[in-house]
Amino acid sequence: MAAAPRLSVKQQGSVQMRIKSSQTCGERLSQAKSLILQEPSPAPVEVKGEYLNVAKISDGVKKLRKSWSSSWVVLSSDRLLLYKDSKQEALSSLKAGCKAEGVELGGASIEWTSEKSSRKNVFQIRTQSGAQFLLQSDSFSTACRLYDGVTRSINTSEKGGVPGLRRSNSTEILSRHGGSLPGYGSASSSAKQRSPGHRRSINVFSSSKLKHSASDGTDKSGVKSRLKKFITRRPSMKTLQEKGIIRDRRVFGCHLEALCEREGATVPRFVQLCVDAVEKRGLEADGIYRVSGNLATIQKLRFIVDQEDSLDLDSSQWEDVHVVTGALKMFFRELPEPLFPFSFFQLFVEAIRVKEPKQKVQAVRDLVHQLPKPNQDTMRLLFGHLHRVLDHSRKNLMSTQGIGIVFGPTLLWPELDSGNMAVNMVYQNQIVEFILIESRDIFQLDRK
Repeated sequence: MAAAPRLSVKQQGSVQMRIKSSQTCGERLSQAKSLILQEPSPAPVEVKGEYLNVAKISDGVKKLRKSWSSSWVVLSSDRLLLYKDSKQEALSSLKAGCKAEGVELGGASIEWTSEKSSRKNVFQIRTQSGAQFLLQSDSFSTACRLYDGVTRSINTSEKGGVPGLRRSNSTEILSRHGGSLPGYGSASSSAKQRSPGHRRSINVFSSSKLKHSASDGTDKSGVKSRLKKFITRRPSMKTLQEKGIIRDRRVFGCHLEALCEREGATVPRFVQLCVDAVEKRGLEADGIYRVSGNLATIQKLRFIVDQEDSLDLDSSQWEDVHVVTGALKMFFRELPEPLFPFSFFQLFVEAIRVKEPKQKVQAVRDLVHQLPKPNQDTMRLLFGHLHRVLDHSRKNLMSTQGIGIVFGPTLLWPELDSGNMAVNMVYQNQIVEFILIESRDIFQLDRK
């Protein structure tokens, strides 16, 4: 009678590895292994886990609001158990046989992530059902340790031949593998292919993948350096614009001279459209340029101007003329350099101080004629328009002083506010008011 097979037993946690001795069976099955999970032992339970911050961001159907909570996380063979309170709760739950909230690892995926949270050392687990969990620890070694453990459990369940390990007896495991394991009765073709060499190759693949994952987590500085190199090699906005890859279509916030050069004119098209619209239907509007339009509508108009080539100010959405005047004032306020250039600010202040009226007009006229062509022509158009606004002052109730107060800080300001702001504001208003009064002589406008 043949001697009973001798078994060498190696216990690791709750999993017992039974390895057949080479004297009992043929060489083909000499290294065959089977995973048998033991029933809970009545001995004292040792709880091995980590404190981590956990947030569930999806339940598979809809996204959930990210809410972090500290949990004692215990890794079992096929699940990640989450205990909200403490390690003591985990110990008492395991002794009582209770089930904790868990993350099923069978068919799950895991990856480090920096997009889902601003915290450091965050990784994401996506279960087979679609639920998503974020886990984080301020200690990188703690996070990495659990990451490697979860990865090992996922690889074991997917590639080790036992999807979704759970507590069961050997007959239940046999039933899940077509009724047999290698070396036990008749085996299916798929079971026969699971040779010891095949299992060893999977284990080697799993371990290399684990090492690669850990190195990915620790090589954060390498990722940062590669990103920095990419950013420094990226072509500048100016280069992309010169090559025609990106078109700069901004109107608001663009330099006046650059905008006019792009449009092939000496007066911005948007300024001309606003002036025409106001003169067509707003010269008699009460408080024109003084009354503010709806800011949200003005911002909408600004967005359309910056994004689209065509603009129809006769559209019903711009029927409030105060929206048009508000957008025009915003255009001048957002110029990088005002309509009256910085280098001319002090010169205009000195010219307005001149006592003799004719000399004052001559001094201001000379300065205006020294301005760049886009500034000079835009100024001529604007002040001619404001002069026509004053022609309807009986109905729109606007005065020269009122327009000076509105347009003074809009059209000119010093490059550095090192002086007295109140004094500068007085000069700003006086300059605009004086040019408005003397606009016919300064710009040689037709007297109608």
